[in-house]
Amino acid sequence: MSNKKVYKIAAIPGDGIGVDITEAAVQALDKLAETNGTFSFEYTTFDWSSKAYLERGWYMPPDWATQLRKHDAIYFGAVGWPSVPDHISLWQMILPIRQQMNQYVNVRPTRILRGTRAPVSQLQEKPSDLDWIIVRENSEGEYAGQGGTTHGHGPNAIATELAIFTRVGIERIMRFAFETAKSRPRKKLTMVTKSNAQRHGMVLWDTVFNDVAKEYEGVVEHDKMLVDAMTVRMVNKPETMDTIVATNLHADILSDLAAALAGSIGIAPSSNLDPTRENPSMFEPIHGSAPDIAGQGIANPVGAFWSAAEMVRWLGKGELDGVADQFMEAIENVMGDPKTRTRDMGGSASTTEVTKAVCDEIGRVCGRK
Repeated sequence: MSNKKVYKIAAIPGDGIGVDITEAAVQALDKLAETNGTFSFEYTTFDWSSKAYLERGWYMPPDWATQLRKHDAIYFGAVGWPSVPDHISLWQMILPIRQQMNQYVNVRPTRILRGTRAPVSQLQEKPSDLDWIIVRENSEGEYAGQGGTTHGHGPNAIATELAIFTRVGIERIMRFAFETAKSRPRKKLTMVTKSNAQRHGMVLWDTVFNDVAKEYEGVVEHDKMLVDAMTVRMVNKPETMDTIVATNLHADILSDLAAALAGSIGIAPSSNLDPTRENPSMFEPIHGSAPDIAGQGIANPVGAFWSAAEMVRWLGKGELDGVADQFMEAIENVMGDPKTRTRDMGGSASTTEVTKAVCDEIGRVCGRK
C-alpha cells in the first residue's frame, strides 16, 4: 500500500450533464484503480457552476489558480446554461484555466469505436478509414480575447475581434503536431489554414509550419489544406489523413465535424495539455452541458470515459498506457452491446446503466473481479 501512487484530481462538474458524466467518470476511474491496485485517485470537487455564479456573482474565486495547481490533473464536465450568456461562462472559467495553466495544446482523438454506426457509408463499410488526432492550438488565435466594442448600445456599434498569432505560439504547436505525427504509424500531418484570405496571421502560421517541417523531412509526410476544403476532404476522403493541426477556431469547428463523422458528439474526448507539465492538464468531453437533456439521466458517458482514459495515459507518463488501453477496451466492449447504448447511439440505456456496465467490464478486462 505504501508504494501505491496517489493522483490528486481537481474535479469540476460544472453544468447540465457535466454533473452526471463527471460522476460516471469518477466511478469508472475508481474501479480502474481498484482493479489495477498500483495507483489510486484523490478528488477535490469544485462547485464552479452557472447556478453558483447566479447566486454569488462569480465562477471561480480569486485564488483559483493556486487551488488547481495543488493537483496532478483537472477533470472537467461542462460549462454553460441558458440563464448565463455563453461568453461569460467561457471567459470566466474555461478559457482562463486553459490560458493560465499554460494548456497551449488541445488534443482531440477521433476514431470509430466498436458498436458505433457512422453516418457516412464509406465509414460504415470500413471504420478504420477514420483514425485521426486533431491537434488544436489552444492559447491564442481567434480566442486570444483581443478586441473591443465601441458605441455598443447605439445604432452605430462597432466591434472588433482580433486573431492573435505569434511565432512562439505557432512554433510550439507545430512542433507538438509533428512529434505527434512522428509517434503514429502513418507519420502523416495535415496542416489547416486560410492564408488565401487572411493574409497576415495565417501567412505567418503557414511560414512557421514550413520552417518546422524542414526538421522532419523524410520522417513525417505533410500537406496543407484550406479550412473550407478540409471539411469536404474529411467527409469524402477520411482515409487520406492521420494527424491534423489547426488554429484554435478552425480545430474547434473541425473536431465537432469529426465527432459527428465518428457517430456521435457524445463519445468525443479532449485533452488540454501543458506539455511542460509545470501545471495540471485538463481533460473533458467536448459535448458541452446539453441543457435540453440535463437531469434526465440519459447523457452518453462515453466521451467522459474516453477523456478519463486519456487522463490516465497522461498521468502515467508512459507507464499507464496499458491500463488506459484496458480502459478503452472495456468501453468498446460495452458499446458493442446494443443493450448498453444511450439514445444518441440508437439505444435506450441510461447513464447509470452504461456506467455500471463499463465498471463491470473494467473488472473483467483487467482480470480481477
